[in-house]
Amino acid sequence: KSYAGDQSNFDNIRYEGFGPKNIAVIVDTLTDNKNRTASSIRTLFQKNGGSLGTQGSSSHNFKQTGVIKIDYNIISEEKILDLALNSGANDCICYIGDFHEIRCEKDEIYKVKKLLEKEIKSFISTGIEWIPTIYVEIMESEKPNIISFLESIEDDDDVQNVYTNVKFKD
Repeated sequence: KSYAGDQSNFDNIRYEGFGPKNIAVIVDTLTDNKNRTASSIRTLFQKNGGSLGTQGSSSHNFKQTGVIKIDYNIISEEKILDLALNSGANDCICYIGDFHEIRCEKDEIYKVKKLLEKEIKSFISTGIEWIPTIYVEIMESEKPNIISFLESIEDDDDVQNVYTNVKFKD
């Protein structure tokens, strides 16, 4: 999401809370009106049977992690695993949909990316994400309700990223 013009009046604010079935949720926002954003995020949680929590209430279920995404078509699984291992990454999840995901300590992300750049010219994204350390397993029958809740938050104009620890049972 981009905003035209001066961004000096925008604040990055993180909200934490719990959604339906007690899933932990972290919402990163960029807003020019803290009251409007807080009110709309709180309402979205409450309307879906969740609750907004205080700072730290749900983030202890996550770890801030460096995440580098690379197009699946530009490098083989074998090659990306080898590169990830040799760059000091903690993890390489090959082929999630249409990309590989390399995870590393958040303060190592630029070092890891620099080493990867020796072999890879373009990246889908590089950033710090909240990766769950504890998952809440949800029955398949609850999936539409949870997806609807998460999409309603993502659709808010001030929301930049939404992280959750939900895991759907097969």
